[in-house]
Amino acid sequence: MPDPEMRDDPRTHWQAVYARNAPEGGSWYASHLTLSVDLIRRVASQVARVIDIGGGHSTLVDDLLQEKYSNLTVLDISETALDCSRRRLGQANNLVRWLVGDILSCLLPGSHFDVWHDRAVFHFLTQPEQRTAYIRQLSHALKPGGHVVMATFGPDGPMKCSGLATCRYDADSLAQALGSGFHLVESTIDLHNTPLGTQQQFLYCLFCRP
Repeated sequence: MPDPEMRDDPRTHWQAVYARNAPEGGSWYASHLTLSVDLIRRVASQVARVIDIGGGHSTLVDDLLQEKYSNLTVLDISETALDCSRRRLGQANNLVRWLVGDILSCLLPGSHFDVWHDRAVFHFLTQPEQRTAYIRQLSHALKPGGHVVMATFGPDGPMKCSGLATCRYDADSLAQALGSGFHLVESTIDLHNTPLGTQQQFLYCLFCRP
């Protein structure tokens, strides 16, 4: 019998999730991604090319625009989510490149980005072939010398989120998952307070591509 979690394709699933949740209602919502911004600021100048994977309703793009970053790309599988972010930004949305697509298969320019940011996409990739496809995309699109800012559920994070199973990581296992092409620079645990009043444990890791 098919897994009920997989009866919808990923795009259909996430379109439905975003359609039924207001931006501030999703468990992932944070008014500011301070840790993400701090890490990006440390490794990249304001003219760096930054891509936010699974940007959806995320406010990271707002904060980076406030920090005067000028080469921003936001990718999400849900057009509904990106439309919401465009409306939130108003005229400033024209300063951002918006991409609708599945990170496992969409077309990205080669050796293009200086920073690859992912908060809570990678931990939904529970199958080895999904992770392989993701890392292939990352390796293709990130410049040599570029950085990866990745946040996944930590060792004590949720085993399910938004109706889907997740993988949980510590710094060593996440580094192993990305492979030898990426050097772990540092890691930290972040406790995210959800709009529902609960906490989710996130692992933040900064990687460099030699």
